[in-house]
Formats: sequence, C-alpha cells, structure tokens
Amino acid sequence: MNTRRTFLITVAAGSAAFAGTAQAQARLEEKDPQAVALGYLHDATKVDPKKQPKYAAGQVCNNCALFQGKAADAWGGCPLFGARQVAGGGWCNAWVKKS
Repeated sequence: MNTRRTFLITVAAGSAAFAGTAQAQARLEEKDPQAVALGYLHDATKVDPKKQPKYAAGQVCNNCALFQGKAADAWGGCPLFGARQVAGGGWCNAWVKKS
C-alpha cells in the first residue's frame, strides 16, 4: 500500500509542472470509464460509504496529494485523469492525504 502511495505521489510531483495548464483543460465527467473505475464523484458528500468503504468524511480532491490546483480551487488537474480537471470538492478511491 505504501508503495502505491509513493508511486502516486511521485507521479503527482512529476506532473506538477503541468498544473498551470489545468485552467484550460476539460472537466472530467463522472460517467467516464476511468472515473467510474476509481469511484470518482464531483461531490464527495454524495459518496456511498457502503460502495466505497475507503472513503472518510473530509476527504476531497483539493486536500489530496494528487490534486494539482490550490486548496481553494473549484477545479484542478489530477495526473490520474490526464488532461481533464477534477472538482476540488470531489473524491475518488485513489485519494492520498496531502503531507
């Protein structure tokens, strides 16, 4: 598990140079196959804990180590979804606590 988190954080750090282009990117759709596979929702308060047992209240994209925007940004980049933005208040099961 720590190896996966380390990998994801490394990917995020390596992609940080592209964060400035996030404003021009398309927004991720919840029905996108990759979003569905990762349990992504635009609104973390709508996550069903029975379907997503990894979810804990307070976990949102803008406090995830992978989020490439500022903590107050409504939308920002995420290396898991390529050139598409995720909602700052969203969530997926790849969420990693920002250190």
